[in-house]
Amino acid sequence: MKRILFLILLLTTTVYFIETNENIGFSNYKPLLNVTYIANNYVLTWSKIPYLAYYEVEVLNGNPIGNYGQTSAIPSYRIANYRTFDNVMKIDQEFPDSAYVRVSAHSLFHKPLGFYSDSVSITDVNIGTKQAKLKPIPITNFPQYAPAPNIPLLTWTIVPGAVYYEIEFLSELAENPNDTLPSRYQISSSREVFTNAYSINFSNYPGTHLYWRVRALDYSGDPLGVFSDVSSLFIDHTLSQILKPVSNTGYALANVPMPLYPVYSWYPIAGAVTYEIELTEAPPENPNDIKPSEHQIRHFIIQGGATDCYDEEALLTPGTYYWRVRGLDQNGNSVGVYSDAETFTVDLTVGSYAGTLGDSITHGGGAISYSPADVEYSFQTYLAFPTINLGKSGDTTETMLARFNNDVLPYHPKFLIIMGGSNSLRGGIPATQVIQELTAMRDKSLAHGIRPIFLTLPPINPLAISLAFDEETMPDWQEQFNAVNYFIRSQRYYIDLEPYFMGANHELPAYYAIDGLHLDIEGKKLMGLIINANWARVTK
Repeated sequence: MKRILFLILLLTTTVYFIETNENIGFSNYKPLLNVTYIANNYVLTWSKIPYLAYYEVEVLNGNPIGNYGQTSAIPSYRIANYRTFDNVMKIDQEFPDSAYVRVSAHSLFHKPLGFYSDSVSITDVNIGTKQAKLKPIPITNFPQYAPAPNIPLLTWTIVPGAVYYEIEFLSELAENPNDTLPSRYQISSSREVFTNAYSINFSNYPGTHLYWRVRALDYSGDPLGVFSDVSSLFIDHTLSQILKPVSNTGYALANVPMPLYPVYSWYPIAGAVTYEIELTEAPPENPNDIKPSEHQIRHFIIQGGATDCYDEEALLTPGTYYWRVRGLDQNGNSVGVYSDAETFTVDLTVGSYAGTLGDSITHGGGAISYSPADVEYSFQTYLAFPTINLGKSGDTTETMLARFNNDVLPYHPKFLIIMGGSNSLRGGIPATQVIQELTAMRDKSLAHGIRPIFLTLPPINPLAISLAFDEETMPDWQEQFNAVNYFIRSQRYYIDLEPYFMGANHELPAYYAIDGLHLDIEGKKLMGLIINANWARVTK
């Protein structure tokens, strides 16, 4: 026994000597990190230390090193970490563009052994991919052997962060491909394009052949990238046509359930200034018609040419549902027929594990032009576990509490992620009231065997909110947000989002939210990563 203890002591002493002896050089070890992006995977390689050690790969929400090699004025926080004994790692994970990656070696006495590697910017790694995404790719194609009817629907890939688009029609191939300037061959153009599709009436166009291309624009109308490649468009004026909207909801493709408060989205059709939506409990008996279905259970009218509809009533009854939409002109006459019916299912067991309760940040949407139907703008898309979206746009903590029994209890989730208060506080409701209402939601959850998991409130940007929505924010919003977040941090189960989104002026940076409130794709990705990283801690 003494011999074994002596050997252990000798081994420990030797290891300690090796790891702390500067002459051996481990204290000066600094990995040389290389990161590439191949086939939707980050591939990391680094120089290996000549010693038995494991490596820790960290993903941070910002650069830990600021100007002149000093520590950054804005603290960075870890959003993911991985461990390996190898010096190669492949990561199949989405990270926000603001993220940085670094690696360090670890052993028994020193954490780390030597230094961290230089931090590598995800943006720099993805620069080619990002630039490619900023150039729209036409989806619809109308060659000479398959021409379009008089009113074609032109579609293209979504450009992340685009607030709207500019489409131009040309008489000849553009003389300036891969550029941001209009072509001198332009016949007409439009910037009234708020989704990745455009419907135009060519009935009065004398020719049968022209070209089109499109580019993405930011909130200020500046190009986000270059024009798409030019696409040829042939038209056959004699073709018959059934004109109808096309669904643009992303839930089915992303394999996520429809939110408790459904959102319906579609591509526009030329000539429609209003849209009529109906929800049915059975397949409509009259497809390609303009009359309401006999199975209709809800009906909506959307004015102003908008192409999405927020259902203000929770849909809780289990079953299969169908929705469709038709366009109306300025006189209320039908423009074409109803769209093909899209189906979805309400299943209360979907929310038995976890639910997300909150306002529009939870409900989804962002970048001004995108609704919850654009699922890449929902943080639930990036979670590593199943949830039901119980968010409702426009909610205050008062309305969240008021609908708690009706909207949460039928699902009886094991875990309930709660985030609310931004609308209340910026509108002048005091933190004391918000805390009372959050406390009531906590108590209701616990009384029904549900574990409430609170999220701290990200900061906002009052100037951006004013520019986007013409809404003022209370001058003391930071003090009120701090009070609510202090309360949340006193709870047994919470996840702290706020530090990750705090800019240098303690406001929300524009790269996370164009409108100063609703987190865009990068912000929603970051939310998902933070929740995933903390989920084991708050659920054990």
